[in-house]
Amino acid sequence: MGELSGQVPLLLKKEDEFDHIKKIPVLVSSTIKVIMWVIFIAWATFISILPIKFVNEQQFRFIQATQGTIFGSTGSVFLMFSLPIFMIAFLAIVRLILNGEDERQVKKNAKGPNFSLWTFPVLVDGPFGVVTAAEMIGIMLFAGYIVWAVIMYTIQNVDLLSSFHMQDMKEKSALLLELTGFRFGFIGLVCLAFLFLPVARGSVLLRAIDIPFEHATRYHVWLGHLTMALFTLHGLFYVICWAMRGRLLEELVDWKNEGVANLPGVISLTAGLLMWVTSLPGVRRKNFELFFYTHQLYVVFVVFLALHVGDFIFMIAGAGIFLFMLDRFLRFFQSRKTVDILSTTCFPCGTVELVISKPANLNYNALGWIFLQIRELSWLQWHPFSVSSSPLDGKHHLAILIKGLGDWTKKLKGNILNLSVEQSEKAPLLQHNKKIIASVEGPYGHESPYHLTYENLILVAGGIGISPFLAILSDILHRINDSKPCLPRNILIVWAIKNSDELPLLDTVDMEAICPLFSEKLNLEIQTFVTRESQPTLEEGRVPKAMHPSISPGFKGCRMSSLVGTGNVVWSGLYVIVSTIGLVITVALVDIFYINAFNVYYWWYKGLLLIGSMVASVLIFGGLVIALWHLWDRKTSSKEESDDATKKVDVLQQKNEISLHKSFGEGRFVNNIRYGQRPDLQEMFASHAKIWGNVDIGVLVCGPPTLQSSVAKECRRQNLQRSGHQAIFHFNSHSFDL
Repeated sequence: MGELSGQVPLLLKKEDEFDHIKKIPVLVSSTIKVIMWVIFIAWATFISILPIKFVNEQQFRFIQATQGTIFGSTGSVFLMFSLPIFMIAFLAIVRLILNGEDERQVKKNAKGPNFSLWTFPVLVDGPFGVVTAAEMIGIMLFAGYIVWAVIMYTIQNVDLLSSFHMQDMKEKSALLLELTGFRFGFIGLVCLAFLFLPVARGSVLLRAIDIPFEHATRYHVWLGHLTMALFTLHGLFYVICWAMRGRLLEELVDWKNEGVANLPGVISLTAGLLMWVTSLPGVRRKNFELFFYTHQLYVVFVVFLALHVGDFIFMIAGAGIFLFMLDRFLRFFQSRKTVDILSTTCFPCGTVELVISKPANLNYNALGWIFLQIRELSWLQWHPFSVSSSPLDGKHHLAILIKGLGDWTKKLKGNILNLSVEQSEKAPLLQHNKKIIASVEGPYGHESPYHLTYENLILVAGGIGISPFLAILSDILHRINDSKPCLPRNILIVWAIKNSDELPLLDTVDMEAICPLFSEKLNLEIQTFVTRESQPTLEEGRVPKAMHPSISPGFKGCRMSSLVGTGNVVWSGLYVIVSTIGLVITVALVDIFYINAFNVYYWWYKGLLLIGSMVASVLIFGGLVIALWHLWDRKTSSKEESDDATKKVDVLQQKNEISLHKSFGEGRFVNNIRYGQRPDLQEMFASHAKIWGNVDIGVLVCGPPTLQSSVAKECRRQNLQRSGHQAIFHFNSHSFDL
């Protein structure tokens, strides 16, 4: 492997005389990125200095001064808290359009290896799991803000309390508790402004900063714990205060028309607590369905929160909630369409491969993943699965591997086997009467294929965690064969499995068929560890590739919908922009012709009208864009309809032919299988760092949390012990613990 370490990176495109023209969109995109950061830093700074008494007073005066305008206090809060988020979202759309749909050019870092805050693990075994340096900075900034805000607001509460000159200590303590509860509620709303942003799966914000949804989900979990802790303290302090005054029951059921309505707040907090408790790791792992169904109470939580605080206070978190509503509405349309499962394959280890029909214009990268629903199993359950095929494997299909671990996956396997038996007993003309009905959301994933940015890759997988790495391997081989930009040239795959019946999963990638003579251009080493078997079960350790018969349950041309936030940048951008403008128009019309005209002053009612305006703008303005998007998609895809059936059949026939001619371990690459052993990560990392030299090594891990922790520890150890011109390990995880 060391022979290629000094060569020029593989298949990098050379610059031509028009390269300076191509760089213009890149410069504009970089400028937009800087502007986005300036807006975000200014917005975050404003929120951070709000606890200062002077700033707080100026904010209150600004809100009071704008009460007579068309939008009133709601417009003022919108300008301060929500508008910056929308501005960043709009700029993100422009930046994504400038970047285009083309593949990102991969260029070698001429300055040598460098540390990255996003790929340097700092904490490994803490309550947050594996935390990188950049994530640690974010956690510290959030924690610093909370501590700072609590201290400053406490000082203001004490000063305010001293101005009342009360003699009754009980009443004084009750008032202090009430003021403290109010402050915790405001801090909770600030955290709520961030809470919904990470769970918008196709969000332009996540795409612009290239944070994949599986990583953003972790941030949602962290923010969820923090937000609910603050809201719980908010409610607890008020409850204690009311109990001290002997008015607990009256206050709990109170629904004021002017001011904060307590009963809606109690309902909202109860829904939030139910979601919080059922999302705790112990409950969630034992009963995922309980967690999933209870989490749908977010609708109750949001609606009754608006009734509780009114329109202008609710607008503190309005931008994040509205962007989530847009994403959810778009996903609803995509998931309503049924999809053809072109073929199914059951492996001896119990893993099922599904090949799903997709339109040619729906792009994804090799680290993509989808949400899958099988209606025969459940109309409500959606499960995430990594895509195991490269987008270069075929324009009209993608594949996923599903391990039978839970009740849902085991039922899926049973249905497939039963269907296979039924169809084998029937005439071919009757086979179309039986099929699996599926719906799909996605694909989602990284905006850029970051696995292509490293010359040296170490892929560590546990069990079914090999799935995304099969897609990566296929993607790299296709790029080498097609002379596309591709930086990786040294790849080590470390795969830990329990039993040898999982070995045939490697058969889903035929390296020789994809790229003949690939070993002349790529150094590939696969180290497989079968931990629960001390020796090969068959002669020479080779495992039979026999599988259950593949089935092709019905061909109706039903493909995945391309109406997805990560599908078409222009249409998804128009969807967000038009819907946001529609929200402003809708709120203005409601204010002018109803609220101001009829002097509506009920806080809870105005909060309900704001929620209604959000829903109406999504349905009317967003729905119009979706309808036009759908018509455009049908028009553009109709040109290739005549070729779809042929291409699908050809793909499946080629796939079946390939599976009959697999041949691993014949000198094309290093492929070692070790029985009764576990991978020695320290030895493997150290030896390959020595072979590859002073380079950046991208480490990707996909597997259980214990494996991720072990890999993160080793990356951290190697980096901290690094001296002189040695390799730097960049930790990246690929997890679906959603």
